Amino acid sequence: MDQDMILPNGQYFEAWEKEHKYDREIHVDGNHPCASDQNDGTSDHPLKTINAAALIAMPGTCVLIHGGVYKECVHPVRGGTGTDRMICYEAYGDGEVVIKASYPATHFKKSEGWNITRYLSEKEQVKSNAKIWEVKLDPDEFRGYNPFCAVNILHDRLFIEYDKTDMTTYLNRRGMVFCDGKPLKQVALYPQLSEEEGSYWVEANGQTVHFRLPHDEEPWEHTIELTCREQCFAPEIPFLNYIKVKGLTCAHAATGAPVPQRGAISCYRGHHWIIEDCTIDWANGVGIDIGNECWHHTLEENQIIGYTVIRGCKILDVGVCGIAGMFAKHILIEDNLIQGSGWQKMELSWEAGGIKVHDCTNSLIRRNIFKGTIRADHLWMDMCNENNRITRNLFLDGINQREAIFIECSRDDVNLIDNNIFWNVEGRFDPAEVPNEPGSSGWYKMEDTGVVNGYAVYGEGTDHLHIVNNFIGKCRSSGYYAKNVAFRITWDSRGGTSRDARLWNNVFYDCKEAAIKMPTQHNESEGNLYLNMPGGYLRILYPAPAVCLDLQAWREFYGFDMEGQEGLFDINIDTENLTMEIKKSHETREFSFLHMQANRYIRKVEDISKVPVKSEVTNDFFGNDVTEERRLPGPFLTLLEDQIISIDPRKCL
Repeated sequence: MDQDMILPNGQYFEAWEKEHKYDREIHVDGNHPCASDQNDGTSDHPLKTINAAALIAMPGTCVLIHGGVYKECVHPVRGGTGTDRMICYEAYGDGEVVIKASYPATHFKKSEGWNITRYLSEKEQVKSNAKIWEVKLDPDEFRGYNPFCAVNILHDRLFIEYDKTDMTTYLNRRGMVFCDGKPLKQVALYPQLSEEEGSYWVEANGQTVHFRLPHDEEPWEHTIELTCREQCFAPEIPFLNYIKVKGLTCAHAATGAPVPQRGAISCYRGHHWIIEDCTIDWANGVGIDIGNECWHHTLEENQIIGYTVIRGCKILDVGVCGIAGMFAKHILIEDNLIQGSGWQKMELSWEAGGIKVHDCTNSLIRRNIFKGTIRADHLWMDMCNENNRITRNLFLDGINQREAIFIECSRDDVNLIDNNIFWNVEGRFDPAEVPNEPGSSGWYKMEDTGVVNGYAVYGEGTDHLHIVNNFIGKCRSSGYYAKNVAFRITWDSRGGTSRDARLWNNVFYDCKEAAIKMPTQHNESEGNLYLNMPGGYLRILYPAPAVCLDLQAWREFYGFDMEGQEGLFDINIDTENLTMEIKKSHETREFSFLHMQANRYIRKVEDISKVPVKSEVTNDFFGNDVTEERRLPGPFLTLLEDQIISIDPRKCL
C-alpha cells in the first residue's frame, strides 16, 4: 500500500475500485459508413450517437466510443448497481473522442447599423475602420438552452460584495465564440469592438453575435464556432451512481458560474463515479462537478455524496472552477493537470479555483499539477473539512493569486499538507494601497497593514492544520499565513482560533515579506530550513504589537525551530518543463561589522542537517519510503547541486 494513502487519522484512504469485466460492449462510431441509432451496437453495426447507447446501456455495460467529434450532450439514463456492476463510457482508442458543445457557424455578413464611434475621441476615429462581422444564431442548434441569452451568474448571488467587485464578467453572456479553437474575448458594448481585435459582442436578445477577428481577418478563412450547449456529459436526473467516463475530451461547454456547480462533465449528485484520462477543453464556468450541486437542495435520507475518483485528466482553461465538489466526501483526485482556471476573474463570487470543495472529509488529493490559476486559489477547501491529505502536488505560477491553498473554517480534525512544491504566488492586491512609509515612519506601526498578500497556504479560522515537508518558494508575502475569524461560528459550534498549526520540516525559499506569519503563538514550528529570507521573516501578528523575528529570537522567545536552519542557495523551477535545479548562491549579504553573522548561512547542500521524521509523513515527494529516523527538510530525501531533476509527480497509468 502506498504510504501517501494514509490519512491524517492514521487509517488508509477508503479505496473502492475493482477490476472490472463487462457483460456487454456497445460500439458508437459516428464516422462509420453503416452507423445508425437503429443498429445493434456491434463493431460492424455501430450506433451513431452516444445518447443512443446510453438509452440501452445496463449495469455491466461498456460503451466504446470510436474517434470523432460528437455534437451532443450525453445524458446517461441509468447508473450501475455497485462497484462490480458499473456502466462505462470509454474512448475506443482509434482517435480522439471529442464531445463538443459548440457548432461551426458559416453564414456571416458585415456588421451594420451600430454606432462604433459613439464612445471614441476624435483621435481614435481611425479605429472605426475595424472589420466587424455578424452572425445570427441557428435556432436548430439552440433547443432548450441559449447561452447567449443567459448571463454568467444567474442563480445564487447572496455572497457577492458588490462594492468590491467589477461586475462586468459576472453580467457577460455565457456563450463563447472560438476562432480556430481559440476563444475571442467578450466585450460589454458594441463600440469596444473597435478597441480590441479578437473580440465579440452579443445583442440584447441573444440571437445575434458581432465579432472582430485577430488582424481583422475574414471569417471564411477560419473555423468559427459558437457554443450552444451547457454541458457535454451530464445526467438529466440526479443520483445516478457507479458510472465511469474514460478518455473523452469535452470541449466548449457553456456552463454558468457556480453556484449551482454544473460542469462540462457532471455527476449530478451521483456517487461512485470514475472520471479518468479525460480532457476539459475550455469551459465557461465549471469543468467537472462531483458534489451536491448547491446548498439549496434538500438532502435525501441516507444520501451519499462523493466517493468520486478523478484521475489522469487534463482540465484546461475553465473560466471559474476546474473541479467543484460541494459536500463531497471520500474523494480521490490524483495525477491530473489543472491549468488556466479562473480566467473569468470572478474570484469574489467565492466559488473560484482549480478545485473548490465544501465540507470535504476523508479525502486524498495527490500528484496533481496546478498551474497558471488566474485570480483564484489552486485549491480552496471551504468549511468543515476534516481528515484530508494534500500530498505530492505541484502548485505553480499563481497569477494575481492571493494564496495557493486556502483552508477555511475547518476546526475539528487535522488536514495534512505534505511533500508538495509551491512556486510563484504573485499576490492579488492594489499596489497603490500599500502605505508609503517615508523615513522611520514605518518602524512604529503596531500591526502588519495586511495589504500585501501572496501566500502558499492561508488558514482562515482553521485549527489543526499540519504543514510538513513542503518546498515553498517565491511567495509575494509569506509561505504561511493565518487569522482567527473568531465570529464566524459554524452552525451551533464555535468560531475559529487558528491554533495547533504545525509547520514541520519545510523549506521556505525567497518569500518577500516573511516565511511564516502566525496569528498567535499557539502553534508549532520546528525543523524548517529558511533560504534567502529578508529580515524579520518569522512573525507573530497578535496580540499587537506584532513581532518580526530572526531565527535566533524565534528560538529564544518562543522555543520554535530549535533544529531550524538558514541558508543561501539559488533555486530555479522551470514551470514549462517541470524541472528543478539547486545551485550555490552568489549572493553576498551586508552585515554590520558589530554583528558578523554571515557564517550562520548554509551554502552547501551537504551541510544541511537532517531533522527528526514526523510520523504523519513516512515518504517523500517521489513516493520513496522514509527508512531512517531523520531526513532532510523539505519534500526530497536527497538533494544534489547543479543537477536538473524532473518534478512531474504524475504517475504513468
